[in-house]
Amino acid sequence: MVTQTNRLSPQDQAAEAAEAQYERWRAWPVNWSAIWVGALAGVCLALIFGLVGIAIGAHLLGPENRVVDLHAMGLMTLIFSVCGAFFAFVAAGWITGKIAGILHAEPAMLHAAIAWMVATVLVVALASIGAVSLFGGWLGGLANSSLGRVPFDRPEPIAADASPAERAQYQKEFADYQQKLWVWKEETPRATRNGALGAITALLLGLAGSVVGGWMASGEPMNPAYRRSVSRAPA
Repeated sequence: MVTQTNRLSPQDQAAEAAEAQYERWRAWPVNWSAIWVGALAGVCLALIFGLVGIAIGAHLLGPENRVVDLHAMGLMTLIFSVCGAFFAFVAAGWITGKIAGILHAEPAMLHAAIAWMVATVLVVALASIGAVSLFGGWLGGLANSSLGRVPFDRPEPIAADASPAERAQYQKEFADYQQKLWVWKEETPRATRNGALGAITALLLGLAGSVVGGWMASGEPMNPAYRRSVSRAPA
């Protein structure tokens, strides 16, 4: 009796074997030591970039310096925000790939992206205790300082026996306080939105940088078609 397999042509048998081989699971091992080192390196470098920006005046701390108008953002602030978020994680991805010793682009980029995820969790944890403001720029938007305390104080009440001049002065200061408070409340939605946009931009730039760094660490040419051309090369 001739089996179904024997009736198949050699080409069909090869295709069937290739399909069975394709359906097998091929797990990529994860090097967590390299990932943690890369994530910590990314957080440390982002902190260094942020502190340098604060030292030279590119980043300003405090609720009064929230970003209400994106067009009013200074050039130095923009440069440090973009470069700090990107290059800190380029280095983190490169460190992750080198410590893991990965020689192919895909698993190297995967490890770098996982390191970025771990670093993001660490930054959010720092934001919960208020330390993320030291990162300056867009990452500082994770602190959501727009919803915090207003940067001006309510005038102290005057005594009952205050003179007419003191009462007039108090009324003027209280009117100024109410005006500032109204402006602050009006600007809070825009400042909150801009802070969220800045944080999203910084995180996505960090992800892109980590992938680029992992690709560089693998040593393979940074060409999306490289793997396809290698697989099609004659044996």
